[in-house]
Amino acid sequence: MNAPPTLTPRTHGEASRQRRDIVSGQVMSEDQLIRFVAGPDGSVTPDLARKLPGRGLWVAADRASVETAVKKGLFSRSAKAKLSAAPDLPDLVESLLKKRLLDGLGLARRGGDLTSGFEKVLAAVRGGKAAWLVEASDGAADGRRKLLSATRTSPSPPRLFGVFSSEELGLALGGENVIHTAFLAGRASQSWSSDAQKLSGFRPLLPESWREDT
Repeated sequence: MNAPPTLTPRTHGEASRQRRDIVSGQVMSEDQLIRFVAGPDGSVTPDLARKLPGRGLWVAADRASVETAVKKGLFSRSAKAKLSAAPDLPDLVESLLKKRLLDGLGLARRGGDLTSGFEKVLAAVRGGKAAWLVEASDGAADGRRKLLSATRTSPSPPRLFGVFSSEELGLALGGENVIHTAFLAGRASQSWSSDAQKLSGFRPLLPESWREDT
């Protein structure tokens, strides 16, 4: 059986940001992985911020990989210690990623990296300034379609995100009936994009009913 491929980092800094997935054995960027640690009681705990003490146990950021790690006891094998990984660990990771993304939207609003409202979002999209078009999952289709039409002629088309309801967006952004939001391109959007990409490994970023619009 061939050994799993190992990526050769180009710099020392890049090497420090690469870890081995305990499921596949492949070396990947931290942005492609979820870090877990052993809690004081021996339970496997997600560490999305990568700040908790202890040895990190890294798993590819997708539901199937986390499920495999749980079912095959790979956390215990990697840690060389008996650990308890709950069957609903993939659901917990998804829930924590969603919370992290909502919190990120709130921080972006306070930092001036977010704009909301149809006209403001439309201007950001047309000007190529939006990294993400964040649409409420329960918003009306006509407004969303107009914004999607604008992305097709944008000099820098944004990605589309439709996970959160208008109520969830309103609570995160301190408003009511938040439907259309643009996350402006920049440093703040890069971190948010990394978390959004991880979430896509656990659930679709768009409601199924939107497929015909995109």
